[in-house]
Amino acid sequence: MNMPRRSAFTLVELLVVIAIIGVLVSLLLPAVQAAREAARRTSCTNNMKQIGLGLQMYHDVFKKLPAGWRGCDPSTGKAHWFGVPGWAWSSSILPYLEESAVYDGMIHFECPITDPVNQHALTASIGTYRCPSDVGEATFSMAGGGPSVSSDVSFPIQTATSNYIGMFGTLEFHHVCDPSSPNCNGCQGDGTFSLNRPCRFADLLDGLSNTMIVGERHSVLAYSTWVGVVTGGQHGVARVAGVATYPPNSTDTPAHYFHNFSSLHPAGTNFLLADGSVHMITETIDRELFHALSTRAGHEVVKDF
Repeated sequence: MNMPRRSAFTLVELLVVIAIIGVLVSLLLPAVQAAREAARRTSCTNNMKQIGLGLQMYHDVFKKLPAGWRGCDPSTGKAHWFGVPGWAWSSSILPYLEESAVYDGMIHFECPITDPVNQHALTASIGTYRCPSDVGEATFSMAGGGPSVSSDVSFPIQTATSNYIGMFGTLEFHHVCDPSSPNCNGCQGDGTFSLNRPCRFADLLDGLSNTMIVGERHSVLAYSTWVGVVTGGQHGVARVAGVATYPPNSTDTPAHYFHNFSSLHPAGTNFLLADGSVHMITETIDRELFHALSTRAGHEVVKDF
């Protein structure tokens, strides 16, 4: 009696099927990754729109934007770029980002950032200040090495991470903030956020829709924070504000990594304009146009970007 023969894959057929599956997976993975990044980019854009709304609401209440950061030397009472208390613009708008628990329950604005009473605030992670595409930790260890007005600060200090920094403008920090520099002007940038100086929307003479006020910075090259400038902290001022000397993601000058804007989005870096809109700027943007968008009163004629 003849038994029926079973049909089966040969080894060659099996290898072909595996190869086809491998090709399909290799085609599918980039599409999945692109879809995930598109979702992360949208979430990042929404974060920046929330920040823009928070700044608009702050301006409605106080008739001005918050200062970039606040600092003075307690021994002289004069403004100091690494002074105390150090709180940044991003800490001032927390109530308008539905973070009143941090603003009212953790922060003592009358005390320096590093005062023990502010320990919980110093490491509080704020979801709105984190880009989903960023791979950095929720907190980072800040080393010392910067100018200081206090001998009571011990480094390293654990600090909350942020991916959104204020626009200082096109002037380099060390040129206009360092008292030893011949060009020192009291740490006043030509952008929107500077030391101890609140800007009004009326001061943005280039127009709200032509002035970038907040931009992204990723954590691979430089960690930033929403908290403020820690006196004596390494690159302390650059942790809360950025300089638009170079286009986004530029690595031409390693010394300026901490001053630049950047992101891990493949398409570019998100920037918030004063009118509340968010635009993605590529690293190939014309430098003059980038500078024009970064200043508040340069009187440049800005075309579509």
